[in-house]
Amino acid sequence: MTDSLILEVANLESDVLTGIYSEETGRPQPLRITMRVGLKHQDRYTPDCPLAASKNYMDLKFAATEGLPKGVHFKLIEAVADHIIETLLLQDERVMWVEVKIVKLAISENGEEIGITLKRERRGVAFA
Repeated sequence: MTDSLILEVANLESDVLTGIYSEETGRPQPLRITMRVGLKHQDRYTPDCPLAASKNYMDLKFAATEGLPKGVHFKLIEAVADHIIETLLLQDERVMWVEVKIVKLAISENGEEIGITLKRERRGVAFA
């Protein structure tokens, strides 16, 4: 079995301009975003390991909030996920794959989670 390091930020809520219907366009919608990132890692983590030995979780949060372009309307939440994934892959060459789950909170009526999950690996690298 191979060791793997997966960083995760779960259930982050962010308001994003998205949607295709007239009642959705022109105003941000609340999305619940969960990101998982497979990271190339070192063999061991000791108590005195610096942050540079891993990846700052705040980079994941940034990609799903301030990293989204202001004033851009994403017709599909798949495009939101794609932008987040590309941001994280470009940020750090140690990122081997990214999985983004997005739930559209505005269309939930009974607590169900309606949305998508998009997973992409760095080209030429197998999933961990």
